[in-house]
Amino acid sequence: MDVSLFDFVLPDSAIALRPASPRDSARLLVVHPDGQLEHKRIGDLPDYLQAGDAVVVNDTKVIAARLHGDRLRPTGPAKIELLLHRRLSPSRYSVLARPARKLAPGDDLRFGDLKAKVAARGEGGEAEIEFSRAGPALDATIAELGEMPLPPYIAGKRKPDAADRTDYQTMFARAPGSVAAPTAGLHFTPELARRLADKGVARETLTLQVGLGTFLPVTAADTGAHRMHAEWAELTQETASRLNAVHRAGKRIVAVGTTPLRTLESAAGGDGELRAFAGDTDIFITPGYRFKSADMLLTNFHLPRSTLFMLVSAFSGLQTMQRAYQTAIAAGYRFYSYGDACLLIRPA
Repeated sequence: MDVSLFDFVLPDSAIALRPASPRDSARLLVVHPDGQLEHKRIGDLPDYLQAGDAVVVNDTKVIAARLHGDRLRPTGPAKIELLLHRRLSPSRYSVLARPARKLAPGDDLRFGDLKAKVAARGEGGEAEIEFSRAGPALDATIAELGEMPLPPYIAGKRKPDAADRTDYQTMFARAPGSVAAPTAGLHFTPELARRLADKGVARETLTLQVGLGTFLPVTAADTGAHRMHAEWAELTQETASRLNAVHRAGKRIVAVGTTPLRTLESAAGGDGELRAFAGDTDIFITPGYRFKSADMLLTNFHLPRSTLFMLVSAFSGLQTMQRAYQTAIAAGYRFYSYGDACLLIRPA
């Protein structure tokens, strides 16, 4: 498909720089199967669910993945910034480096008292970095030295601060490894979770370690020429079995974000049954895709020309989502990671 079909103009003022407080007070645009739009709040989510339905959340935890340090040279140190985006071993990461032009295998790097060496150099600023520490020792050092990797549309307007270490994690965060938050989950509060449980709505958990590729704009002219970055995901057999039972009972599965949806679709067979999944997924969903898992999708508002806007257009229809986004912009909804959300309901 022509990528320009997924373009739209967003006023700079619509980009949220801080989350709503409390989190479940954010606005919610409900997109019904017939295209009807309703203006609600995240706290209204239980009104759209029934006993026996299940919400599926991503329990990934964002790491402080942005490191500032020096590239050591005979003529003196040069500043360098790394964005860790994929762990390759207990001591090695795939990273995006800036500046990357002069980076070469064998270069020595230093981040405070943490030493590192460039193991390999890739394209587009990518490199593999071998650190002098490994496992939990490296994790603790990164947590101490690193910054939360806020998206560029936020980081370009303000510096990350102490509040982001809490604000940019969901209440479900357990499995460290992501460089971006599964943002739909940011809207959940213990109070909202309690109200859903009291209504008889189950909560199921999976893991997808969010990488950079999910949020990058598609630069190809046609979707067929775009290559997705792979991300690691896991759905256990126990969780898959419980979710299959939800559908067999005639109830609905609600994906809390595009990362749970992409994991579920990666785990679904042609018969619609979910099975255990653990490994890389590079699933790329565009209009025309036949969904097999979720009946509803809670998701934030996404970047133009992004794979995520393509995914929501596949879920509810391109024309419907174009109109929904135009309506949201006109009504002053807040966009992107710290912004408001929409609830997409697929036809039965």
